[in-house]
Amino acid sequence: MGGETLPSSSTEGMTNRDRSTLLLIEADDATRTFLADNLAADGHEMLVAGGARDGLALLEAKYPDLVVLDVALPDASGLDLLEHVRSADGIASRIDPQLPVIVLIARDGELDRVRAFERGADDVLAKPCSYRELRCRVEALLRRSGRRPGAGRLRVGELEIDTSSRTVHRGGERLELSAKEFALARMLASDPTRVFSKSELLRSIWGHATVGTTRTLDSHACRLRRKLGPGYVVNVWGVGYRLVDVPAHRAPLALAA
Repeated sequence: MGGETLPSSSTEGMTNRDRSTLLLIEADDATRTFLADNLAADGHEMLVAGGARDGLALLEAKYPDLVVLDVALPDASGLDLLEHVRSADGIASRIDPQLPVIVLIARDGELDRVRAFERGADDVLAKPCSYRELRCRVEALLRRSGRRPGAGRLRVGELEIDTSSRTVHRGGERLELSAKEFALARMLASDPTRVFSKSELLRSIWGHATVGTTRTLDSHACRLRRKLGPGYVVNVWGVGYRLVDVPAHRAPLALAA
């Protein structure tokens, strides 16, 4: 079964922005349908996949708030997919390595649970599991991880960077950025008055071990400066870049509630 999006039920008083997005990667058709329908009825936006490849595609394109991951997938081990998530760089990658993941295992044995935790699981449940317990664990993990909608947004002046949807707005207007431009904006916005060295930016965003040529970085920074508007991307001569040229105690960066 290919990856797909299921519309959630109409929960009173909730908008799409109020709901968390869950990705369910489950091989068994009946289990996948049952869990997806019930989680949607409980107010979550649902993404579903029957295998690792489809699940990975949804991870890279839809930016879910939490993943429920079956270990026994038809095309790859769920633990290998989990390891892939945890090894993502979190900057240029389209996957957040801190993404909360609940792993479903076939046997409730200590070795299976330990293997899942060693690969990076946040929680582990043995199948067949109680839906009520799964729902409670999902809610608890979302609460602990701060993955409620609105988290993961950076604001600098009129600039808003949504790290979950990978969108950038200035004064309410959406800006079209390339993947590398977005990665550069997000890194600079993480500490807007700090000067990031060119070698640091190249290593984090492009994976360069050494500085080498900085023409690629400079050209991306130039395009980003034009798109964001004057006063945002500041070139600190001979060092690197920062996002705004204001004193640190006046930095307007804030995490949305």
